[in-house]
Amino acid sequence: MVPTLCLLPYKTKLLSIFHLFLLPKMAFSHQILFIASALIFSVLNPAQSATSDGPFTHSRAAYYPDSDDKGSETGRCGYGSFGATINYGDVAAASDLYRDGVGCGACYQVRCMNSKDCSDEGVTVVITDQGSSDRTDFIMSKKAFRKMAQSTYAASSLLAQGIVDIEYRRVSCSYPGNNITIKIDESSDYPYYLAFVIWYQQGQKDITAVQLCETKDFNCKLLDRSYGSVFTTTSPPSGSLSLRMLLSGEDGDEKWIVPVNIIPENWKKGDIYDTGVQIAE
Repeated sequence: MVPTLCLLPYKTKLLSIFHLFLLPKMAFSHQILFIASALIFSVLNPAQSATSDGPFTHSRAAYYPDSDDKGSETGRCGYGSFGATINYGDVAAASDLYRDGVGCGACYQVRCMNSKDCSDEGVTVVITDQGSSDRTDFIMSKKAFRKMAQSTYAASSLLAQGIVDIEYRRVSCSYPGNNITIKIDESSDYPYYLAFVIWYQQGQKDITAVQLCETKDFNCKLLDRSYGSVFTTTSPPSGSLSLRMLLSGEDGDEKWIVPVNIIPENWKKGDIYDTGVQIAE
């Protein structure tokens, strides 16, 4: 279940987690940390949120001929098998929109331009990989490419063309019933090396930084973005751990969110943890 908290009005200014750390450490307790987490979450996950979509950008799109109805399990975002099934297989590799991995998990409405073959709504794809073809911004799964068409016959026509003119815009991702989730990567080696990938981030903002903090004394360490949506650190903090994630918008707005749930002390490769929070902007 995705928790819904109603503690503050949506437009209440968010208190930066950095400001919290500037205060004397002894003034905090675990209870204060969880209260702060709840307040931050209530701002970022209101009961209703209206997000206006921006203008369309003209480009071109191709598809993976061997993708069938799924995406890639080896994409540069680090999603593994999850990358083949997220968004029901409506996924794409991006060129410039990959943005050194920051663009992983972003959602885009993509529609082709031929009114004879193409639907008005097009398809919403999730970026799970990096790649480009002949002046394309997207290389889509075959399933997503077909969904731009208005009929089965039109879909066959699009596939025959291979590369089509499109227009696209960023839109909010939506994963009803799911919180932001992390999976401990198979390359992790407890307790010396920790790597994890982030799944199910809603909204239109990017996760541009992640901190890992000891819940006992709140010492935090900034993680490296190894590639895609994979964050790593050598000599990770000990004990049970708390995450801090920096959300950045195209308008320059930045906010830190503090997940409610923690990573247990005895984490191990392959484990999946529900952070207990989700965003809606």
